[in-house]
Amino acid sequence: MHAMQYEITLPADYDMEIIRRRVASRGHFLDDFPGLGLKAYLVRERGESSPVHQYAPLYLWSSHEGMNTFLRGPGFQGVVDDFGRPEVQHWSGLSYLEGRAAGAVPRTALRHRVRIADTVRPGEAVDAALAEHRAQATTPEAVATALALDPRHWELLHFTLWEDEPPESAPGDRYQVLHLSAPEREGLARVGAGA
Repeated sequence: MHAMQYEITLPADYDMEIIRRRVASRGHFLDDFPGLGLKAYLVRERGESSPVHQYAPLYLWSSHEGMNTFLRGPGFQGVVDDFGRPEVQHWSGLSYLEGRAAGAVPRTALRHRVRIADTVRPGEAVDAALAEHRAQATTPEAVATALALDPRHWELLHFTLWEDEPPESAPGDRYQVLHLSAPEREGLARVGAGA
């Protein structure tokens, strides 16, 4: 599994209905995209738990080939044409778990990025993150959760889809989920099965 996200930060006076219409008219194009475990079409709006307007889709790829095909294909080129070429962040997948609310349609997502301090052993940080990840999956409204690692910057990514709202105390950036494409979601469950 590979996690990937790009963030398109928009002007403070941007009409976010434009993004909502874009996702409503184009989101289904990836509902059967080969190699895609899931794509969460995420937005956050200034003043609503966010300092900015942002369109920030997050992908969980079940194969390198699917990710590479997407990045050189017409779907991503449409993003480039409309907003400029964004920086694409990516992480190696450590684990994916279906949550207790796995059958629900997610309304909210939480992304929490944690830098591993130079003084902490990477293995210990990953083990602690895996324990937290497993606990997150048992939370009643958790739909699905993923844990990934960027070893270039030594950063862990916790990403969880929620049926409604995450717990108030949960750290991270909160997003509204406009659409979920999940053609190979079942295949993601094999990631981290032995973790």
